[in-house]
Amino acid sequence: MWHPKLKRGDTPIHEQLIEALAHDVAAGTLPAGAQLPPQRDLAYELKIGVGTVTKVYAEARRRGLLTAHVGRGSFIAAPTTMEESDQPIDFLHNVVSHAAPRVRLDAALQALRKRADIADHVGYAPPSGWPAHRKAGAKFLRDFVGFEANWERLIVCQGGQHAMALVFSTLCRAGDTVMTEAATFAGMKTLAEQLALRLHGVKMDEQGLMPDALDRAASAGAKILYTIPTLQNPTGRLMSAKRRAEIAAIARRRDLTIVEDDIYAPFIPDQQRPQPLSSFAAERSYHLSSLSKLIAPGLRCGYMLTPDADAFERIVRSVRALSYSPPSFGPLIGTQWIEDGGANEIAASARRTVAERVTIARRILGKAMEGPHAPVAPHIWLPMSDLDAERVAGRALRQGVAVTPPSVPIVDSSEMSGLRLCLGAPGDAAALERGLKIVRRALTDGQNETLSAVV
Repeated sequence: MWHPKLKRGDTPIHEQLIEALAHDVAAGTLPAGAQLPPQRDLAYELKIGVGTVTKVYAEARRRGLLTAHVGRGSFIAAPTTMEESDQPIDFLHNVVSHAAPRVRLDAALQALRKRADIADHVGYAPPSGWPAHRKAGAKFLRDFVGFEANWERLIVCQGGQHAMALVFSTLCRAGDTVMTEAATFAGMKTLAEQLALRLHGVKMDEQGLMPDALDRAASAGAKILYTIPTLQNPTGRLMSAKRRAEIAAIARRRDLTIVEDDIYAPFIPDQQRPQPLSSFAAERSYHLSSLSKLIAPGLRCGYMLTPDADAFERIVRSVRALSYSPPSFGPLIGTQWIEDGGANEIAASARRTVAERVTIARRILGKAMEGPHAPVAPHIWLPMSDLDAERVAGRALRQGVAVTPPSVPIVDSSEMSGLRLCLGAPGDAAALERGLKIVRRALTDGQNETLSAVV
């Protein structure tokens, strides 16, 4: 009989149970082939509902922890080796565990059936999104970003990338220059290529974008800045409130339009999170956020706050031209979770998981890892030369670990180079540790090669 230990704290019981199961499998307490107790028996022992145990067993099967045989029961699955799966450990995709939204999905769908506005969602949404979704977006920005947003200037988008496409296709013409950090979100580079935009990488320091470097770049005539001041992608750097005020002052003096990608801000605890850069220069800022990173990417729900009524109308015209209207049912699920508190529970689970993974990364990688600049950072940065980064990435891949290709986020290689590791993508803590140790070995092998060459 398996006897999991539950803390009975703020964490929902089903999350504690799946985490306990994954821990005991990784630790060897539950070896391959061990039979788990029948769901009713475990529910009785733990004094919880059978439905909760059923959800946990289903999630464990999805993760590959269990196998189920009709008439026989549930058994711990044998571990899959790299050779068997032929899939590398993933440090490439910037995601977090989807376990928490999965277990809450049934309850959300049941609640949706009772909504008075459910039938409206089979038709086209207004170009800016249903009012209920826009109000929920404003609540999300207030609760998770610390930004008081006027919902009447907020537009629902098909995720953050769609929001970026709308902004830059509205503001720019082919050949225009957009300033970014020297290393930036790969999706911005892809979008710039699609729209025939030039990117100008601006020098960074430990807080991200440097004011004097931005001022020099703006003096050459560029008028648009795309920036990620909170948990900057790929470096994870965090811009201080003082720095944000300095950037805003330069934007006013140089008449710059700011596009703030604030998708990672909800990971930062309230007391540690600076106000969005957009709040320092609201009259010239487009603020972009999304449910994809913290809640669930499959909802395809992003939010864009526009600086004024004219900007709002220009973006709405772009929505009509490019997609006619935003989706309805993904944002509806997001709205339900924001309204009933499910988003808070999902977010809390994601933050706990990411914080635990940052601790593991710090233990294994040590000084090779920059920062982290916040205790809850879904991606971390390993600074090194571009040549070393290519070599380390290649060595890691040959040993079964995929990392972000070093050149992908780089705009100006003379200013920035290194490797990004996304900590949320590996399936469990055991895979994370195994992958990080391979990366550490790839780094050490490179140092040994350098020493051998010197000798």
